[in-house]
Amino acid sequence: MDNHRPHPLVIVKLGDTHATLRERRGDFEYWIADGLDAPALPLLVVDPRRGDTLPAPDTVSGVVVTGSHAMVSHREPWSERTAEWLARLVAQNTPVLGICYGHQLLAHALGGEAGDHPRGIEIGTVTVTLDEAAATDPLLQGLPAEFPAHVVHLQSALRLPEGAVRLAGNAHEPVQAFRVGDSAWGVQFHPEFDAETMRGYIDMLAGELKAGGTDAAALRGGVGDTETAAALLGRFARIVEARQAGG
Repeated sequence: MDNHRPHPLVIVKLGDTHATLRERRGDFEYWIADGLDAPALPLLVVDPRRGDTLPAPDTVSGVVVTGSHAMVSHREPWSERTAEWLARLVAQNTPVLGICYGHQLLAHALGGEAGDHPRGIEIGTVTVTLDEAAATDPLLQGLPAEFPAHVVHLQSALRLPEGAVRLAGNAHEPVQAFRVGDSAWGVQFHPEFDAETMRGYIDMLAGELKAGGTDAAALRGGVGDTETAAALLGRFARIVEARQAGG
């Protein structure tokens, strides 16, 4: 048996939640770490926005890229550096999971396009519908054909990279999930959000939603449990663990 310490599973922190939520609930990286539930793997959080060095691709076991209140289309230097790094990871088949901003950044990094969604914001608990390709996907196989998930985004993966496989969508967002190769996934929804967090986002944006003609109270009332979506973090961790074990 190899007694070397396994390479860390890296959480790349590209954003912060709202201050009031952060004070009560912690931040993105804590929610993701809880969902991964991967005690066999050391976790490492890096934040390129504050100048953290992204580790060499051959020193990590897998990567989760968080959401952000920034926009991929703004091409912030820290974001573009992370995109270049992600492309290197994908090229060597390191498991990658991009969430919301991370989903869009992964598409951009590999030659796709991220930008403003033509229909504006998608927010609340929505239904995600799997494509046929999900039936044989290592991350999504065995899930229900439809399941609820929490979302909040203004931008989307407008064009997927060449060779990418769309795995899920819905009426508002055609690409709720995609895969590139056999080890890199993007999900537009938030598996790390629970119902309280989702309601917190709706409350924070209530004024903007009302100005845009959206009933925030109705959205809030529609928030529900999203156990299937939340399970994706643990499923991803199991994929990473199996790779580390040589499975």
